[in-house]
Amino acid sequence: MHHTLGAHRLIYRARISNHVKAGLIDQAIQVFDEMTQTDCGIFSVDCNRFIGVLIRQSRFGLAQHYYHKMLPLGFSLTSFTYSRYISGLCQIEDFSTIGCLFSDMERLGLLPGIWAFNIYLNFLCGGNRIELALAVFYSMAKRGREPDVVTYTIIIDGLCKVCRFHEAVRVWHHMIDKGIRPDNKACGALVIGLCEGGKVDLAYELTVGSMKDAGAQFSILVYNALISGFCKADRIDKAQAMELFMRRNECKPDLVTYNVFLNYCCDKLMLEEAGKLIKKMEGSGIEPDIYSYNQLLKGLCKANRPDKAYLLMENKMQPKGLFDIVSYNTLIEAFCKPRHTRMAYKLFEEMGSEGIAPDVVTVTILIKTFLREGSSDVAEKLLDKMKVTGLLPDRIFFTTLVHHLCTTGNIGMAHSVFRDMVDQGINPDAISYNALINGLCKSSGVSEAMNLYEGMHTRGCDPDEVTYNLIIGGLIRENKLPVACGVWDQMMEKGFTLDNGVSDLLIEAIYT
Repeated sequence: MHHTLGAHRLIYRARISNHVKAGLIDQAIQVFDEMTQTDCGIFSVDCNRFIGVLIRQSRFGLAQHYYHKMLPLGFSLTSFTYSRYISGLCQIEDFSTIGCLFSDMERLGLLPGIWAFNIYLNFLCGGNRIELALAVFYSMAKRGREPDVVTYTIIIDGLCKVCRFHEAVRVWHHMIDKGIRPDNKACGALVIGLCEGGKVDLAYELTVGSMKDAGAQFSILVYNALISGFCKADRIDKAQAMELFMRRNECKPDLVTYNVFLNYCCDKLMLEEAGKLIKKMEGSGIEPDIYSYNQLLKGLCKANRPDKAYLLMENKMQPKGLFDIVSYNTLIEAFCKPRHTRMAYKLFEEMGSEGIAPDVVTVTILIKTFLREGSSDVAEKLLDKMKVTGLLPDRIFFTTLVHHLCTTGNIGMAHSVFRDMVDQGINPDAISYNALINGLCKSSGVSEAMNLYEGMHTRGCDPDEVTYNLIIGGLIRENKLPVACGVWDQMMEKGFTLDNGVSDLLIEAIYT
């Protein structure tokens, strides 16, 4: 009898396996259900295999259904199946079910694999659940699973991303104290995180500074992050020293390294040095990319040399196909500044023949320029062109327009543009409101400015410190002191303070 039941069980297992191999999961489920109703029954190994199949197929709802049916029968998953289940649930961010699985494992005296812990921690950190990630991390050793270098890397990276640098450093020291040697990914996580937070010296000290005597080999990623960090801190000497150090350690600079230095030189208008860098790249067998040339283009435009920038694009960038919307926007903006609007418009028209569609930035630059020069007809044509090409204006576009119209004293048109923004379903932010409120207050339209200020609350946009200062200043200048004091009270309730100039105006108005 037992032999017969065993044979039947093997037949069921084979049928389920064949269906799974053929990708017929629904048929496999039917056979499994049928198997549970027969005398031959199922064992724990059958449950583990079947739930494992459902997890692999991302059928998590069904996996949970069978898991809850399995527990009352006295069956349990293995640590490996639990680990796969937890890892799978991370993909759909089902944190509540994961928590229940961890509790079940703890009750059964089982431990997830280190890889499952790491996947879970990575999803927690990526989902801005750093506190829960830290709780899991610090509980691992108590549960009997020591964190590895990957675990520490995930936590360090997560802490740096939320600017908790001191805790990240503490975790780093904890890893070193545990005798775990950080690999390049761990070093990269710490260095990039600290450098982006402006703590380049600490990044250097904790990694390269503490390990260079031991002959540690760092990846190009670590060196580039430090070089970039020193450049951002305007410490080019340290950045250059880092480049020499990496060369001595047989790590050659790559395109990113050169682009970091190129960005620094162009930003500081060291254009001769930037040109030498381009030649040095080419001499080293590293071809400058579109980013390299765009940096040089920006540097030339920043130095008020748009003609030379145009020649760079025409003679070097276009023949190599290394130009894009950023290149054109940079040049167009540069030619708009000295009122060379014809050249700017020519470039705008040229874009189409080069197969590059203008974006909102392009049109914003041009409209702003033509409005400033009083060519409102051209600006209107550009607006019409936007609609025809399906280029949708954004909040930045409208705000820029409102600001420039107010600056040139065209308050009526500015108000009209502001209304268009609202009508098109784009919610103004505090900067948008401030642009129009500022224009209204300067043109003795403080009553309209007050209407806008009150309308901010109904639209769910909170006034900021600038808003309050503009409104209070406008009210004082129009001798509406009681209203100004009322707004000042609201301002103080929000924890904002008056600018010195507005504060002096208010004091003077109160005492006179």
